[in-house]
Amino acid sequence: MTIPLLILIDSVQDYLPEIQARGFQPLYAPTDRAREQAIQDHAGDIRIVLTRGATGLRADEIAAMPKLELVCSLGVGYENIDLAAAAARGIVVTNGPGANAISVADHAMALLLGAARHLPQADAWVRQGHWNGFMGPQVTGKRLGILGLGTIGLEIARRGANGFGMRVGYYNRRPRPESGYTYFDNPRALAAASDFLVIATPGGAGTRHLVDADVLQALGPDGYLVNIARGSVVDTDALIAALASRRIAGAGLDVVDGEPHIPAALKQLDNVVLTPHSAGRSPEAVAATVALFLQNATAHFDGKPVLTPVRDAHAEAA
Repeated sequence: MTIPLLILIDSVQDYLPEIQARGFQPLYAPTDRAREQAIQDHAGDIRIVLTRGATGLRADEIAAMPKLELVCSLGVGYENIDLAAAAARGIVVTNGPGANAISVADHAMALLLGAARHLPQADAWVRQGHWNGFMGPQVTGKRLGILGLGTIGLEIARRGANGFGMRVGYYNRRPRPESGYTYFDNPRALAAASDFLVIATPGGAGTRHLVDADVLQALGPDGYLVNIARGSVVDTDALIAALASRRIAGAGLDVVDGEPHIPAALKQLDNVVLTPHSAGRSPEAVAATVALFLQNATAHFDGKPVLTPVRDAHAEAA
């Protein structure tokens, strides 16, 4: 007997045969309409849901599925999964800490370099028939600030320190003296001491607008912001204002609050690089996250403890 599995994300489409071979019956519903229809038609059968932090799973959806017993977030985030509703039903929730950390850290550095060296603009300029250069600061030897020193944050720090000789500082819920990097006790102080500020902290209510107008002001007119975490961590209106008035030099954003709907004012700016929440979408990262999901799901339905349970909604990225 196969176990009905509702899949709410599109990145695992190539793995559906493997998932099915492991004893699960995939109901692939990566769009809002398909999601609603799948729950309407199969709510009485679904025992497991595969989602991610940004896609989430609402309390009303959980209530509609009487046999649901496991919710898995493919990545580290789980901010839009209603943990209270799941806990009230005894539903196990898992996530994927660390499985895509290398891919996300690589992407963070790509955004940092792309924003600093104006790579998208330079590419477009050449394609238009021009051949004069763009001026952008070098990265080597600069100050790198990281908001959230979990597994992803540490990977970014290593790339900055070991690859570019950057001086690394960080803000974290708890100091991590074993890292060897400089701790700051608030985001504004970190921003003031950074040339590049990279956001690698979890989303959710506890970090909403952690980067606000005050932090951006502290980052200053020569500073760059990179966000590969969650759009909600940044006050988007304040960011647009800071970019438009050149109160910061530029930004590289893989996530935006309210995505996939991006403010027109943000898209019109020439000092921001945008990617579509794709930092963790390397083939290697998707394979690793799917493998971890299958390990968790198989363990659960074999009556064993899952490998990566979500216990604390305010846990740090890992």
